[in-house]
Amino acid sequence: MRIRRTRVLPTVAVALLVWVTAACGGGGGEGEGGGEAGGGDLTIGYIAWDENIALANLFKAELDQRGYNVELRQLDVAPTWQAVAQGEVDLFQDAWLPTTHSDYWEQYKNQVEDLGVWYDQATLDIAVPSYVRDVNSLADLKQHADMFGGTITGIEPGAGETRLVETKMMPDYGLEGTMTLQKSSTTAMLSALDSAIAKKEPIVVTLWHPHWAYSRYDLKDLEDPKGSMGEAEELHMIGREGFGEDFPELTKVIENFRMDDTQLGDLENAIQQAGSGQELTAAQQWAEENKDVMDEAFGSLPKQGA
Repeated sequence: MRIRRTRVLPTVAVALLVWVTAACGGGGGEGEGGGEAGGGDLTIGYIAWDENIALANLFKAELDQRGYNVELRQLDVAPTWQAVAQGEVDLFQDAWLPTTHSDYWEQYKNQVEDLGVWYDQATLDIAVPSYVRDVNSLADLKQHADMFGGTITGIEPGAGETRLVETKMMPDYGLEGTMTLQKSSTTAMLSALDSAIAKKEPIVVTLWHPHWAYSRYDLKDLEDPKGSMGEAEELHMIGREGFGEDFPELTKVIENFRMDDTQLGDLENAIQQAGSGQELTAAQQWAEENKDVMDEAFGSLPKQGA
C-alpha cells in the first residue's frame, strides 16, 4: 500500500515479467486446469492497491492472448494470502516483504512458493510538490509548519503508514504539537493534492512507491535522515504450492520479470485515468502501445494462432 522520486512517463524499457499461472483455475489444487503448453485456467488474487490492480489487469490482458483463461479475484490482504495458501488462488502479485506482510509470510511461508521479486524500491514517503522549494527534508517541516497550515495530509486511520507517521516519524522530528496528521482516505488525500497543485499551493502528504501520482505530478519525496519511514521493501510474486512444478515455463518468465518506477507509474496512471470498470481495457491499450516490451517479457509463451 502504501505504499520515491519524481517521475516522467517515457516509453517502457525494462522487460515486464508476467507471472500469471495456468493451473487450478478459480480454486483448484495442483494439476487442475490444463497443461502449460496450451495455457490453462488461472486465478489471480489481487488487493485494491494501485500497483496490484495494474499488474493483475496487465497480466490478464497479455495471458488471455497466450492460451490462458484468467480470472481476477479481488480480496483483502489477509484473505488473499489465505486463498493462495489453500490453493484457491494460483497467484498473488503484491507481497510486500520483508516488513509490511511479514506476519502473513511467517504464517504461510511453508504453504506457498516465492516466485521472485519484480520491484525492489517499495517505500513509504512524505512528499511535497516540487515547487515547494524551502522544504527538502523531514527535518525542515518543523520550521515551515505554518506553510502547510500545520497539517500533514494523510490517508486511512488504520493504514500502516499512518501508524508509522504518528508513532515514529513525527516524534523523531519533533513535530508533535507543531503539526497534525489529517486522517481520512487515500482518495481524499489525492483529491487534496490535486487541488493544491492546481492552485500551486503548498501541501505535504503521505505517499508511497509505487504510485501513479509520481507519474501525473512533479513531486519530491522529503529526505529522511533519521530513517524514520523505514527501508525500501521488495514486492514479491507468490504462487500456490506446486506452482513451479506445474508451470515451469511460466515460472521462468516470472523469475525474470521486473518493472521500474517509470513503467509502473505509466501503467497505473493510464488505468487510473480510464476510470472504474475500464481497468482491463486500459491495460490492453497500454500493452499494445508497449508491444515490444510485452513480447520480450512474454515471448516464451506463444500467442494463440501465432
